Amino acid sequence: MMLLALDTSTRMLGLALFDGRQVLAECTWNGKGHHTQELAPEIALLLRRAGVSLDEVQAVGIATGPGSFTGLRIGMALAKGLCLSGGRALVGIPTLDILARAQPRQDGRLFVAIQAGRGRIVGMWYKWSRKGWRPEADLQVLTWEMLAAGVKPGSLICGEIDGEARRLLESAGNIRVAPPVECVRRPGWLASMAWELWRAGKTADPAKLAPIYIHTEGGRDT
Repeated sequence: MMLLALDTSTRMLGLALFDGRQVLAECTWNGKGHHTQELAPEIALLLRRAGVSLDEVQAVGIATGPGSFTGLRIGMALAKGLCLSGGRALVGIPTLDILARAQPRQDGRLFVAIQAGRGRIVGMWYKWSRKGWRPEADLQVLTWEMLAAGVKPGSLICGEIDGEARRLLESAGNIRVAPPVECVRRPGWLASMAWELWRAGKTADPAKLAPIYIHTEGGRDT
């Protein structure tokens, strides 16, 4: 059995191929908004490098957002098309949960963020439980300055943190910022999470699964 994972939530695109025992192939790259032109060819290349045919893929895991309106629509449409045309199972995983899953255990809270444009971020607070990191609040749209001013000491911040934001957070003195390598949304984690739900029978109806959009003050969805 094989699962293909797709993450088109932001400009950083990701693909992975997972068989339940190992990640057979994985790639992450900055698509710079060229999701439509690049996604299908990159999937074909990923399969070819792994020596796997599309017929061997029985399930598709898709990152459901929040994220780019266009990116999410493109990824969701492709994932649903693969499932409807080939009788494959579909599993949706919230984008921020993918980043949270990769973070080490700690006593403090975790904030996971992605860029929302115009100096804003979209993020969510997580708390460690026996089952790993679990959301403890609703999604928030804010700025790095707002986050730095209101965060509790000992909190860990991860996600799409550019150089300027990293300097701001680190200068606050009471915030732990994840190293860059742990801020990358690895599609291998998405594949592993989707596999767990698929094997547990927790799949999604392609006709009903919808991206998570965030309505911002500018009247646009993120």
